[in-house]
Amino acid sequence: MKKFLIIFIFGICITACDEEDKKETEVITPKVEQPGSLDNVLEDSVNFTAIHWLDSTYQDLGKVEEGRVVDVAFRFKNTGDKPLIISSVSTSCGCTTVPEKPKGPFAPGEEGVIKAKFDSKNMAGERVREVFVSANTTKSTSHILLLRVDVVKK
Repeated sequence: MKKFLIIFIFGICITACDEEDKKETEVITPKVEQPGSLDNVLEDSVNFTAIHWLDSTYQDLGKVEEGRVVDVAFRFKNTGDKPLIISSVSTSCGCTTVPEKPKGPFAPGEEGVIKAKFDSKNMAGERVREVFVSANTTKSTSHILLLRVDVVKK
C-alpha cells in the first residue's frame, strides 16, 4: 500500500511539473491588424497629425442651478498634414455624457466639435469633470478636456 501511495504521489508531482513547463513555453500569437485599420493608424507615427483646440481645453460654466442639463462644446481643427481620426471620446463621470463621437476622418485644415452634456441633478457644489479624447496626434494620442461648474441648490 505504501508503494502504491508513493508511486501515486510521484506521478502527480511529475504531471504537475509537466503542466507548469507547458504554461511557461506557451506561445502567444500577437493580434494581427488588417492594413488600414483604426488601430494601425493610431499607433503608426507616420499617420500622426496635429490638433489645435480653437477655444480652450478648459471651460468654466459658472453657476448652474441644480437639476439643469448644460451643453458643452469643444471646437478643434486639424492643423497637421494627415487626416485626423478621433478614435474615442469618454468622460470621467456618469453625470457627463458625450452624445456621439465626432465622425471622421478630418482632412488637414478641417474643423470639428466634441459635444458633451453635464447633468447637475444631485450634484450641488463645485464640480470639475473630464472628457478624454484619443486621436492620432503627434504630441499625445490622449487629450483631456475639462469643464468646471458650480452647482447651486434651487
